[in-house]
Amino acid sequence: MGMAFPTLFALLAALSNALATVLQRRAAQSVPQSQGFRPSLILDLLRRPVWVAGVSTVIVAGLFQAVALATGPLSLVQPLFIMELPLALLLAPVLQHRRPSGALLLKLLVVVAGLGLALLSAAPTGNRTQVSIDRWLPVLAASAGAVVALAATAMRRSPGRFRAACLGTATAICFALTAGLMKTAVHILGEAGLGGFLTSWQTYAFGASGVCAMLLLEHALQSGPLIASQPALTLGDATMSFLLGVLVYEERVRTGWWLLPLTLGIGIVIAGVLALVRTETAAP
Repeated sequence: MGMAFPTLFALLAALSNALATVLQRRAAQSVPQSQGFRPSLILDLLRRPVWVAGVSTVIVAGLFQAVALATGPLSLVQPLFIMELPLALLLAPVLQHRRPSGALLLKLLVVVAGLGLALLSAAPTGNRTQVSIDRWLPVLAASAGAVVALAATAMRRSPGRFRAACLGTATAICFALTAGLMKTAVHILGEAGLGGFLTSWQTYAFGASGVCAMLLLEHALQSGPLIASQPALTLGDATMSFLLGVLVYEERVRTGWWLLPLTLGIGIVIAGVLALVRTETAAP
């Protein structure tokens, strides 16, 4: 089976998340903008069928993601979620019965090429399923502190690019933690059944992290232009997940001269993501 199976399900999850992003962003822009952190935003969005459809699609994406994480390394699966952005920008005009531009398709290919080069160079391996809590505690503490600091900083600023970038980064950290904790929880479900899953701390931890990510995401989408929040979210999630895979799950990546094409691939991805976001921002 190799890496093909987790790669396929990771891409299916990215496609589902892309559709969810398009639907959720449309819903988030239809409610009054909040000046502060407002948990009741979710209640407002629940009254909008397009947002409910988006959340339902997120659940489907979560199932695909769980399969990918159960069968492949975190440092491979989560970076593939970079494809969520180009796929979302591709789906948006299609759902509006418009043809995607040639420039958009070219930039999409740039991201795909860069991501492919980076992952082929890194060649992540390893599929550790259990991580002791003493390895998780400092990661969880540092991540929680960073999320609180970013959210607090964002909410002291008026809506705009800085606020959206801070919230996008906080969202990325929560999404990465959700994936990392889900990886172990899924294996517990397979090995110990539903009882073990429901009594595992990882299950409740990834659930809490996922809820925080969703709430932060809606505020990030409301707070400023996509060019501010989306690069922080897309690239931040991939980077944080890659680090969790290597440092927490002890997954292995190639080093030595392979770092040269890896760095080039990362640079191409960053350039492609920024170009894609500018394309979306300039769209009518």
